[in-house]
Amino acid sequence: MNTISNKTYSAKPGSVDKKWVLVDAEDKPLGRVCSQVASILRGKTKPEFTPHIDAGDNVIVINAEKVVLTGKKMTDKQYFRHTGYPGGEKFTSAEEMLEKDPTSLVTNAVKGMLPKNKLGRKLLTNLRVYAGPVHPHTAQQPEIIEN
Repeated sequence: MNTISNKTYSAKPGSVDKKWVLVDAEDKPLGRVCSQVASILRGKTKPEFTPHIDAGDNVIVINAEKVVLTGKKMTDKQYFRHTGYPGGEKFTSAEEMLEKDPTSLVTNAVKGMLPKNKLGRKLLTNLRVYAGPVHPHTAQQPEIIEN
């Protein structure tokens, strides 16, 4: 008789092994870096991936100010937000965002690639983005990811 179980494994919140991962965004396209980061945050790179559980790792992104946008996206790409007041539409180009706060460009791109629910908001708390090469998480001994 076959003794292998046909049950699907489902990870529990307490049984997930979370580690720290470091991604260097220097001279890499924004979308490629962020899709890789979103996949790691979600836990899709692990064999015990469960859709409704935070099974992903903590991700540190460094050199966010040196991320690359191809074509004319740096000047033409517009980010939209609304103040909540009538006529309160605000548009910001990617170039302006990179000058004002380089980390927001990466954070917004990753946020758009995560689920739009409670789980997505929880996963975003596992992301740390830094403009330069220095980060305060050396004690966690992050594993460097090359792409």
